[in-house]
Amino acid sequence: MDQVLNKAGTYWFSKRANKEMDSVGQELNVKAEECWWRGILICRGSGLMDQVFNKVGSYWFSKRANKEIDSVGDDLNSLSTSIEGGAKWLVNKIKGKMQKPLPDLLREYDIAVGIFPRDATNYEFNEETRKITVYVPSVCEVGYRDSSVLRFTTTVTGYLEKGKLVDIEGMKTKVMMMWVNVTSITTEASKIYFTAGMKKSRSREAYEVLRDGVIVDKF
Repeated sequence: MDQVLNKAGTYWFSKRANKEMDSVGQELNVKAEECWWRGILICRGSGLMDQVFNKVGSYWFSKRANKEIDSVGDDLNSLSTSIEGGAKWLVNKIKGKMQKPLPDLLREYDIAVGIFPRDATNYEFNEETRKITVYVPSVCEVGYRDSSVLRFTTTVTGYLEKGKLVDIEGMKTKVMMMWVNVTSITTEASKIYFTAGMKKSRSREAYEVLRDGVIVDKF
C-alpha cells in the first residue's frame, strides 16, 4: 500500500508541477505582451514612435519615387524608337536634330530631286552608314513627263552614294506593263538609270521636278 501511495503522490506532484509551470509561462507571455504595448505607448507619448514611423515612411516614399523616376526615364528613352513616320521626325526636331529638306540632301548627292513624291518630306539619314529612310504618307504612284511611273510604299529605304541610290526597298516602276521592284538609281549627266530587273535609262530632266503622288490601294 505504501508503494501505491508513493506512486500516486509522485504522479499528482508531477501533474501539479507541470500545471504550475504552464501557468507561469502564460503569465510571462502576458507580461511580455503588456511590456511591448507599454513600450509602444511610451514611445508614442514621447514622440519617438512618430519619428520611427516618419523614417519608415520617408524610406518607403524614397524607394517608390526612385522606382517611378526610373520608369519615366525608361519611357522617355524608348519614345524615339517606338514612334514611326512623321511623329518620329517631329521627336528628332524637338531633340534638336534639325534636318535639311529632302531635296537639298538629294542634290548634295547629285540625285534628281523628283524621285520621291512632293509630300514625302520626312526622312532619316545616317551619315555614317549613309542609309536613308523616306516616309511616304500613303502608298501612291507618281507619273512623270516622259510617261514613266513610280510606285511607293509608305517606307522607302536605300543607301546614298555620289550620283547613286542603291539597295532600294519600297519602290517599283512599270516595265512592259508589269510592276517591278527598283533596286538602284544612278544619275549621269542628263540621264537617270533605273535598275528594275534590267537597267533602263530615262531623261533626268523629267525627274528634276517635284510631283504629287496619287493614292493607290496597294504597293
